[in-house]
Amino acid sequence: VGVSTAPRDLTHSIDSMAQLVLIQVQGVIQEYTVGDATALAKLRNDDERIDVKYTSVFRELLTYMMEDPRNITPCTHLLFCAKNIERIGDHATNIAETIYYIVTGDQMPAERPKGDKTDQVVLPGTVPAK
Repeated sequence: VGVSTAPRDLTHSIDSMAQLVLIQVQGVIQEYTVGDATALAKLRNDDERIDVKYTSVFRELLTYMMEDPRNITPCTHLLFCAKNIERIGDHATNIAETIYYIVTGDQMPAERPKGDKTDQVVLPGTVPAK
């Protein structure tokens, strides 16, 4: 497989996002035992940072694919990895919401910050969706 970009360059941003998710998961496990409603609300809101990072990774990998077609296969695999890591963060957020409900008896507001903007990425030479 010919890859024009060094593999380490391709995975650096995913590693960074994975660290954010790891912190999120560790926080949820901690709050499962402690039950601090304020910390649970913060964990839920921190998911936006993961979403923003995922959007950045998505755009970065898309750029690598457009620069050199030999990057398409490895970058596609990495996109799937990045999406699955982002979903782990979403699951941790859902767990935080459930624990919050158990602790307080109240549900968190339905609206929460979302930073995943991959549905808004427009490729050069294409028409944006309406």
